[in-house]
Amino acid sequence: MSNHNSTIVSKVWAFCQTLRDDGVGYGDYLEQLTYLLFLKMAYEYSLPPHNRNLNIPKEFNWESLLTKSGDELEVHYSKMLRELGNNKGILGQIFTKSQNKIQDPAKLFKLIKMIDAEQWVMMGVKDKGDIYEGLLEKNAEDTKSGAGQYFTPRPLIKAMVACINPEPMKTIGDPACGTGGFFLAAYDWLTEKHKLDKEQKQFLKYHTFKGNEIVASTRRLALMNLFLHNIGDIDSDNFISPNDALVADSGDRFDYILANPPFGKKSSMTITNEAGEQEREDLTYNRQDFWVTTSNKQLNFLQHIKTLLKETGKAAVVLPDNVLFEGGAGESVRKKLLETTDLHTILRLPTGIFYANGVKANVLFFDGKPASKNPWTKEVWVYDYRTNIHHTLKKNPLKYSDLQDFIDLYNEGSIAKRKETYSEDNPDGRWRKFSYEDIIARDKTSLDISWIKDKSLADLDNLPDPDELAEEIIENIEAGLESFRAVLNGLK
Repeated sequence: MSNHNSTIVSKVWAFCQTLRDDGVGYGDYLEQLTYLLFLKMAYEYSLPPHNRNLNIPKEFNWESLLTKSGDELEVHYSKMLRELGNNKGILGQIFTKSQNKIQDPAKLFKLIKMIDAEQWVMMGVKDKGDIYEGLLEKNAEDTKSGAGQYFTPRPLIKAMVACINPEPMKTIGDPACGTGGFFLAAYDWLTEKHKLDKEQKQFLKYHTFKGNEIVASTRRLALMNLFLHNIGDIDSDNFISPNDALVADSGDRFDYILANPPFGKKSSMTITNEAGEQEREDLTYNRQDFWVTTSNKQLNFLQHIKTLLKETGKAAVVLPDNVLFEGGAGESVRKKLLETTDLHTILRLPTGIFYANGVKANVLFFDGKPASKNPWTKEVWVYDYRTNIHHTLKKNPLKYSDLQDFIDLYNEGSIAKRKETYSEDNPDGRWRKFSYEDIIARDKTSLDISWIKDKSLADLDNLPDPDELAEEIIENIEAGLESFRAVLNGLK
């Protein structure tokens, strides 16, 4: 990020600290920023040389905010949000169910002036995108808000895209797209690695991406994020559905699927019983295209992604450890995945890289295939980037360069040309293959595979810093608690 962009992020974010005293959380602040940024840019597009008519009523345009102050501004802004939510296209989608969360008119006016001081449309796409991504990341760092669960570490996303290597004129889906991180990384990859012609640019802008996000506020941020990165247009249809992706097969089929389905095993909804009390009810999805019926959200997303993938498609999906070893429905899904797709690669991830604590996750890479009597998976390559790896969010965050070795090994050429780094002479080699027969012979067809000796107990001379150790202990305890909860749910 350039110094200028970094300064804007710092300035805009610093104002949030003032609003915190009024009870405005990071997420609410970012939402108000989204409304105001969008209005300012719409106003800039209406001026020369653009001269675009975006159907925003004059009484609710950006200029109308600059002429008011005090209680009059607060009343006008609240009415504006309600009215704009009735519009079509991305405009209406961004303002759907919008509310004013800034009750102090003086602070609202100061925020409006701050946004008015910048020419947003004149900024390059990368500049605007970097600024907004910077704000999203700061929001994710606020662990109390829970926003981190929608924010996949960007170095991991970039590494997954580098392995999938998307090509122009192909479609990319994400059934749980959060703030749109995978779409943006794929967009950057396609624009940087390929010299796109006019037709390819149009396809990239309007037809490449499609996803779902059921959390209204997160979906709003995703729409704005895509728009600021030049995906879609201010008055075009949106690419992110508010519908629950798991309810039914949408009929869409994609060339690539990049996803990190939400953490937590259970799919549930809040219902109100006869006594007026709120309860959580587990959801199961009865779909003909699913191999098993289960309330396990992760297994449902994996089955759904298999449905969405073209026979020639490629998928890279972040999934927690339980998907790799759980019996019952988990075992059935793993067997079917091995049979019906080419599940060729698993990247084992360390703890300490996600904003949600205690997460032990993996990336599964698999290719779509046509129906066949014989299993498509011949061998599974596992890269262990977990054992003896220590990351923390602040002191030692995950960097793209940390995954470069995996990316290089993944992209050596065809899978047949891959060479293991593990051997009897090098038992700490992180790259190892297992045949289909090896996997099927394992208890419950478990893909929870490790072979490198954990040195943390044996090598007292090379222990991490005390704060890293403390964070790792907390991570392990929280991961253990998650496992116990899973056992308890199973007993219930």
